[in-house]
Parts: sequence; structure tokens; C-alpha cells
Amino acid sequence: MSRPLGSVERAVALLEALAAAGAPQGTNELARRTQINASTVSRVLATLLDAGFVEREPGGRRWQLGLRLVHLGNAALARLDLRDLARPLLEQLVRETGETATLSLQAQGEGVTVDFVPSPHSVSSRAEIGRASVAHATAVGKVVLAYTPGALAALAEPLERYTPRTLTTLAELELAVAGVRAAGIAEGAGEREPGLNAIAAPVLADDGRLVAVLGLQGPERFDAAARRAAALPLARAAALLAAAAGLRR
Repeated sequence: MSRPLGSVERAVALLEALAAAGAPQGTNELARRTQINASTVSRVLATLLDAGFVEREPGGRRWQLGLRLVHLGNAALARLDLRDLARPLLEQLVRETGETATLSLQAQGEGVTVDFVPSPHSVSSRAEIGRASVAHATAVGKVVLAYTPGALAALAEPLERYTPRTLTTLAELELAVAGVRAAGIAEGAGEREPGLNAIAAPVLADDGRLVAVLGLQGPERFDAAARRAAALPLARAAALLAAAAGLRR
């Protein structure tokens, strides 16, 4: 077994001390916290500064964690399966609303279901892994159109009519998509299948990139009032998922 490098151990100790402190620290403060002599602390911090792992407090002489660590942390978090992070949030949404909760990913201008938690009710909306949304006729699809550059422009009339409620003109769809961007929630009420109602919310990265879509769907009991009541829990779950995945700071 190889012996650990003392210089690396000291660097790690200083980074952990800064993280635990929760506020900028002076060299002497860090020396006391880590039991490393102050001159060594200064040399190690200078090396970490060059690498972007620490930085000086603006206008001061104290030290704080550097933004380079955000990049490394996000790279590590990206290895986690988004479904594992989303699963407890889907379960919570079902407990809060009683309806089926879904996780979808964008693929070729549509949302594809990659996980779901079913409603406990005997009469419920059925979800399927791998099922693609219809971009213009579902809540998930409208989220994809709203947050995927070029997706709306790629559609051409006539838009297929699935039910009497389906939006069939680009003018109607553009208005609906603008509403999604403004509200942060998309809605579909009997537009793909009669009696199938849904809402959906985007999971966004800091740069506005669409990473996933969380949705709730149910039968006729998931009416306008029920959808309004479920919108806040859904938006909250989407924000929590973005934070848990390291997408938002």
C-alpha cells in the first residue's frame, strides 16, 4: 500500500477547514483549525490559489473556497443516475397529489419517459418507460418545445389532431409555449387522449439548458383545480432535482 503524500493531506485538510468554517478564514485561523504551522499553510494556499481551488476574500486577506471546486463537484455529480436522484421526489409527488409522477428526458424534440411512480388509485393514468410524448399535445412535450432551441421551429402544419382539444395550428402552439416559459409549468388537458390530464415542469441547469422534465398525470379527477394545486409541489420538486444533481448553484 502506497504512503499518502503529506502535502496532499495538508491541502485536503485546508479545503475541509474552509468548507466547515462556512466563512472566509485568515491564515492563522486555518493554522489553528488544522494544526499546520502558519508558514506551511501560506505555501499550500498559494498553490491552491494558482489552481483555482481557493481565492482571497474580495478586499481582504482572508481565504475562501474557489469556484474551480464547483466545476469538479458538478463533474462528480454528473456521474450519478438522474433517476436515482428523482425517485424520492417522484414518490413524494405521488403522496402529495395522488397522481402518477413521471421523469422524462428530451430526445429528438420530444420527451421520453425514463421513470415513473404510479398513482395508488385503482383508476389512474398509465405511464410507460420509453414512451415518447407528443410535442404539441402533451404537457411534457410543451416543456420540451419551450426549452429546447429550434424544437418549435422544426414543427410544420398541419399538426396531428388526436382529440377535439388538440392544438393543431402553430399559432396556437406558439401561444401555449410562450405561456409555459412565463409560468414555468406546462399543461395538457385531454389533448392526446380524452380524459388524460397532465402538468409538467422543466429541470433546468444554470445556463437554462433543459436537463429533464418532471410531470404529473391523471384521469378526469385531475381537473383544473387539482392541477393548480399540484403546480407548486411539482415546481418545487423540479427545483430540488436540479439542486440535487448539481445543476443549480
